[in-house]
Amino acid sequence: MTATDGPVVVDGDQHASAGGPGASAQAWTGPPPAEAGTTSAAEATTNPPRRSRAGRDLPAAIAVGLMLGAVIIVPLVIFRAAFVGVVAVAVAVGTTEIIRAVRLTGVRVPAPPLVAGALAMPPAAYAAGTTGLVLTLAATIGAGIAVRLAGPADGLVRDIAGIGFVAGYGGFPAGFAALLTAPSDGSWRVTAFIATVVASDVGGYAAGVLSGGRHKMAPSVSPGKSWEGFAGSMIACMAMGAILVGWPLGAPAWQGVLFGLATAGAATIGDLGESLLKRDIGIKDMGNLLPGHGGIMDRLDSMLCTAPIAWLLLSAFLG
Repeated sequence: MTATDGPVVVDGDQHASAGGPGASAQAWTGPPPAEAGTTSAAEATTNPPRRSRAGRDLPAAIAVGLMLGAVIIVPLVIFRAAFVGVVAVAVAVGTTEIIRAVRLTGVRVPAPPLVAGALAMPPAAYAAGTTGLVLTLAATIGAGIAVRLAGPADGLVRDIAGIGFVAGYGGFPAGFAALLTAPSDGSWRVTAFIATVVASDVGGYAAGVLSGGRHKMAPSVSPGKSWEGFAGSMIACMAMGAILVGWPLGAPAWQGVLFGLATAGAATIGDLGESLLKRDIGIKDMGNLLPGHGGIMDRLDSMLCTAPIAWLLLSAFLG
């Protein structure tokens, strides 16, 4: 990939090469751009990762995506409670990534109560419904505030807001994914939810790359997002929703189409929201756990934003 003086493209998003206050953690720290027509010694002696036109290390992204699919599907088919456990562990890891990112801005949020709360919210939702989820969210925020009150007084209001943000951004929406598993057809509800979110990502990626993504959706937030890609997301989501909501779940096809449209919108908002957060903090990815994807939260962003919408619509359509 030829270096330029422009922003770096990573996982479909462009990020400024200058890092923020946490640049040493996940911000871009690569070498300075090479002059046009020159080749660095490192480039001459090493083979950089193969990247797609959208900036991803595509083979790594596909391999990790398939692995994640297996981790989700196997427990969902065999034992639904195990799937809830997978969700809880994933969102707990993602919460640690959010905490690290938020701390780069100087906001002091205590990790133990927030990670424990993220781990507890999906099982609480699965066992006790929305009441269990809301009570666990309240307990998580209360415990976080109690721990923070033992610290210095300066920045207290800011830090309490940060505690509420971390608790509400990770574990709480993950609880709705657990709620989807509770009915007798819960495995199919979760399948419809996850497959439609994946369709949004794949459809948007394909349409954006094939069209060149000339009409940018939010260039100041995520220059890799285009209206062409969003159109591809909507088409793919409507098709997937019509198939999975209309066939195994037995709902009318138009409800599946509506479900797909809502999923495309929510997934895009979730993706843009995390891009805005990362850009504001000055980091490239939330983490580096998943090659070709970034951190856990870089994969969960659209799903977490979509989970409450999916639960609400499927509950209304199917009871």
